[in-house]
Amino acid sequence: MNRRRSPIHPVSSPPPPGLFRRLGALLYDAVLLAGVLFAATLVVLPLRGGEAFRPHDPLFFAYLLLVVWAFFGWFWTHGGQTLGMRAWKIRLVSADGAALGWNQAALRYVCAWVSLGLFGLGYLWIWIDPQRRAWHDRLAGTRMIWQER
Repeated sequence: MNRRRSPIHPVSSPPPPGLFRRLGALLYDAVLLAGVLFAATLVVLPLRGGEAFRPHDPLFFAYLLLVVWAFFGWFWTHGGQTLGMRAWKIRLVSADGAALGWNQAALRYVCAWVSLGLFGLGYLWIWIDPQRRAWHDRLAGTRMIWQER
């Protein structure tokens, strides 16, 4: 007698978010980040006697990169979502589903600049990777998931 049992299927999770959803979140964050960088500039402007920064001042550029890192690092380690990610209903987690630590967030941040700097190839990798991970996700051991309601 051939008995066929009906498998119990757990509620399947939706596929990881694609490139356009991630870029939408990044664009949303870029608008917010512009305001944060403006405020960060206002904070240090009095230290220069009110003088403007030179266009290619490496110290000021490093300061702005640090501000951007603090922005993303804080959101990634405190809930896994920037405001843009929240609006687009995606969350960043470790490969095992746990929250990110600061070291993992730092590695992802640096690798994301590399992914972007190489003509965006690290981001385009999402179209090739079966788990839809960008280079910086693979290197930092992170993944994006759909935000549960």
